Amino acid sequence: MRTHQGARLLEPAHPTTAAIPGTDSSYGRSLLNRVRIGLPDSSERLTHVTELPARAAQVTAWPGWVSPDVIEALRNSGVEAPWSHQTRTADLAAAGKHVVVCTGTASGKSLGYQLPVLTALREDPRATALYISPTKALGADQLRAIGELSHQGPLRDIHAAPYDGDTATEIRQWVRANGRWIFTNPDMLHLSMLRSHQRWARVLRRLRYVVVDECHAYRGVFGSHVALVLRRLRRLARYYGADPVFVLCSATTADPAAAASRLIGAPCEAVTADGSPQGARTVALWEPALLTTVTGENGAPVRRAATAEAARIMTDLVVEGARTLTFVRSRRAAEVVAMETRRMLAEVDPELGRRVAAYRAGYLAEDRRDLEAALADGSLLGAATTNALELGVDIAGLDAVVVAGFPGTVASFWQQAGRAGRRTQGSLVMLVARDDPLDTYLVRNPDALLGRPIEATITDPRNPYVLGPHLLCAALENPLTDAEVTELGATELIADLADQGLIRRRQPAKGPARWHLTADRHPHDGVDVRGGIGTTVAIVDTETGRLLGTTDAGRAPATLHPGAVHLHQGESYVVDELDLDGGVAFVHADQPGWTTSARAVTSIAIDEIDAERAHGTVTTALAQVRVSRQVVGYLRTLPTGEVLDLVELDLPEQTLPTRAVLYTVTPSLLARAGIDPKRAPGALHAAEHAAIGMLPLVASCDRWDIGGVSTAEHPDTGLPTVFVHDGHPGGAGFAERGFHRLRTWLRATLAVIESCACPSGCPSCVQSPKCGNGNQPLDKAGAAALLTAVVAELPDDDDARPVS
Repeated sequence: MRTHQGARLLEPAHPTTAAIPGTDSSYGRSLLNRVRIGLPDSSERLTHVTELPARAAQVTAWPGWVSPDVIEALRNSGVEAPWSHQTRTADLAAAGKHVVVCTGTASGKSLGYQLPVLTALREDPRATALYISPTKALGADQLRAIGELSHQGPLRDIHAAPYDGDTATEIRQWVRANGRWIFTNPDMLHLSMLRSHQRWARVLRRLRYVVVDECHAYRGVFGSHVALVLRRLRRLARYYGADPVFVLCSATTADPAAAASRLIGAPCEAVTADGSPQGARTVALWEPALLTTVTGENGAPVRRAATAEAARIMTDLVVEGARTLTFVRSRRAAEVVAMETRRMLAEVDPELGRRVAAYRAGYLAEDRRDLEAALADGSLLGAATTNALELGVDIAGLDAVVVAGFPGTVASFWQQAGRAGRRTQGSLVMLVARDDPLDTYLVRNPDALLGRPIEATITDPRNPYVLGPHLLCAALENPLTDAEVTELGATELIADLADQGLIRRRQPAKGPARWHLTADRHPHDGVDVRGGIGTTVAIVDTETGRLLGTTDAGRAPATLHPGAVHLHQGESYVVDELDLDGGVAFVHADQPGWTTSARAVTSIAIDEIDAERAHGTVTTALAQVRVSRQVVGYLRTLPTGEVLDLVELDLPEQTLPTRAVLYTVTPSLLARAGIDPKRAPGALHAAEHAAIGMLPLVASCDRWDIGGVSTAEHPDTGLPTVFVHDGHPGGAGFAERGFHRLRTWLRATLAVIESCACPSGCPSCVQSPKCGNGNQPLDKAGAAALLTAVVAELPDDDDARPVS
């Protein structure tokens, strides 16, 4: 398992090398001191500081099998010799073994696959390769690097080319006919290359290597979709007579060999010993101060927003001349932080304000490329970005990274932190906590972040809600044999699909029986690889007729209900009408001066218990459930946090079949905990909210990927019950992980409630930003008493193998 070496609180994955002589380890600390200047309460905001020492390079010789032309091109680009992990990765791939390289950000993982791929393309003029990345920016960046290597000399005939949503039609035709190393993404692989594989027969027939970059990004429902897309790719490659070697790259993931093997459906070997140099880094945890003039819902205290704090911090760093990236959680926040930083910088030096920008998805391709180039060459000193810049793009020499809100996983935090000090200079990393239970817990318990191993990457390719549509896609591409169905774990599922008339089994006179898709079906169109299962809702500007974007029907009632404020590319719109049957939401441009948040009524029913354990007065279970949700209104909230009113709505109910972890308690436990029947709903509700906020501590998820329900007497259990469920059809493995780590999870939940200084509950402990009941009722003290009693009954976690 790869961790970041040398941190005072971390267990090294292998013995660290000596620190680099002369590295200025004090530079990051000096930047932190600059941030603290002028803040009388900075000692209260700064909750923890640790130093990550520098690390020297481990250099090796070029492998003997590498083409001399490839070595010459790499040397001309400035690579004198490979580091140890690059050589090990290349050797395994060249030997025909699937391999995953899991080393730090900026450790040069790309050279590990460039050596075997370029050598194969150079020595066999008909050989082909694929490169697959989760983002266009990463793919474009890696393609640029290959373009620079092959621009002149004997590597010109490798014909590296893009094939993504930004690729023009005429270029796509050229790529199909001539491309040898094709840079694409899972979406295009699914929708175009596999769907129309006959047109790609030239590429598939001689496919030697498939590179899967930043493979840790493929987790949850998205990862499950990608795992099935890659299985379909391997299947079609075999059909055309090829057996490509997969090379996977990841900066941060637990048990990389197992994770990569689950992703591609074949055994992988892992390379984890990092031979690259790393500059010293100062890591600081920061909690914004409480506002004295503003209160939130029900009079709860409110902290200064993480985005506002991050903008001020980035301003100080840019004034100091530090090249800075600030990571935020939404597109809107990227625009707001960049705008506020520019405003404050303009008061110091108008020229500095022009050297800060926002970067996020939704921009035109040429605009993204210009921003990436400006960041790389230093024209831009600062950028506020979503996780669009978390992955892979080679932006060297950054002095500081500000992370505005824990990004949901330790893996993502280290990915973002790794953007600082990408060579050998000292640097600063700051995590600025949001007003959120998990953020509060992490900045007050630094070992839970800095001393914790990277999360396991959770994927479940056998999730029937994901697997079913992919079976139909695979059958259309090439009819399935019974053996292939068994290998996919889909024997019962394919029978269900046959009962629905979607697929049928035919026995030819010769050869094995095969499953064929029924006529006039186009299953590829119904699969959103990114995980939006269900129909698509188009967002249309009524004044111009312009299509602004899309969302899936599951999210639409909460985000595109009538009256909702919708943000798009920095512009504000208000929703006029939501037509779910027609799949369209009509909006008009407006700046109403408030934001909106939906309120909903949610209920849950248990369909089947997968696992159950009794522990005295507490029973825990993992179950298949149906969650019914109806949006009944929305709050209008001013930028200050003041709530204007609640507007009622009448929208249809939605049902989500998924999985949940639950626990029940007996009335006697509540009585021993001092919780009378009148307090029980508020105690259970508050415990549920806090647990949702803390599930990312033990499962690789974001709180927006999960939901919860609590009740003082559930009809299926007859007892006070708390549910936390996955937010995706069929489940995504998050609830299952919570079931196996329940005691660790609930102990941390209790700790964050007890450590919060608020008198009766706030967003840092038991209030939820997405509560459908307006955070009513909530009993913070009751939740602490309840969790204390529950944790006392639970045994230590078993970390057992998932039941699925």
